[in-house]
Amino acid sequence: MDRLIEKIIQKQNPTCVGLDTRFEYIPPETAEAFGERGDSMESAAKAIFEYNRLILDAVCDIVPAVKIQVAYYEMYGVHGMKAFYDTARYAEKKGLYVIADIKRNDIGATAEAYAAAYLGQTALNGGSGLAFPADSVTVNGYLGSDGIKPFADKCFANGKTAFILVKTSNASSGELQDMMLESGKRVYEQMADMVQQWGRGHIGKYGYSSLGAVVGATYPEQGAGLRERIKSVFFLIPGYGAQGGSADGAAGCFDRSGLGGVVNASRSILCAYKNPAYAGQTPAQAARSEAQSMQAALHEAICRKAGISKIGEGAGA
Repeated sequence: MDRLIEKIIQKQNPTCVGLDTRFEYIPPETAEAFGERGDSMESAAKAIFEYNRLILDAVCDIVPAVKIQVAYYEMYGVHGMKAFYDTARYAEKKGLYVIADIKRNDIGATAEAYAAAYLGQTALNGGSGLAFPADSVTVNGYLGSDGIKPFADKCFANGKTAFILVKTSNASSGELQDMMLESGKRVYEQMADMVQQWGRGHIGKYGYSSLGAVVGATYPEQGAGLRERIKSVFFLIPGYGAQGGSADGAAGCFDRSGLGGVVNASRSILCAYKNPAYAGQTPAQAARSEAQSMQAALHEAICRKAGISKIGEGAGA
């Protein structure tokens, strides 16, 4: 997790661009400029990769990380998965921390296979090969510890990270996650405690383990409570922008040094060209403008709450 934190401090920007890219999000004139009509799986996938490159070129110098949601690529079949791979590789070359948003949930040999695909190497006759380039993955931990161990082992062995679902951003998350247990904990609090336990012994120089938690920006009170509860767990914070999460709401997920989380925005950046505030800008220019606006809002809210002038102030001391 130190590598992600250092990128955040360097760019003074605790944000992550989500590439949840569908062909419909690409302006028709932009797709035409790519030479793609989107009338086949292959054409749509090629256009998506080209659009992702356009967005990445526009924001790579100001954002530290990118989150690529695999579902938006799987829906275009084998061509979509190539676009997923090519996007991850391109983001890596741009110096971004790559989070593969795969939300895998399984046990035993199957979990080991998923972990090898995204966090390790696949064994081959006489050697091994890399399936997908990623620094991190998202994992659904609600199967219990035997669904996490293969991912954790790969993280610890290969210097990677995993973000485990704790309090998700969707409206119905409370149907299960907010239920009260006999212990007096909510279900999501029990999961949070387990994530912290799983990561013990693998704490980096900034005080955070290799196993993080997904905590939605749409639940600011719960996020602030979790920050106090699991101090060694770094947060991936979805739900900013289109889902209704705000900078002030997300600020509670950060520590006294302004660290402890990275906030993701997807549609608000991918489709920023639709925002009247950016009228007359190209999709790339609009994406950059929205990314800069998000950075400024979060930097101000986090530093104000922590009483610091810059993110990372006093960290690692």
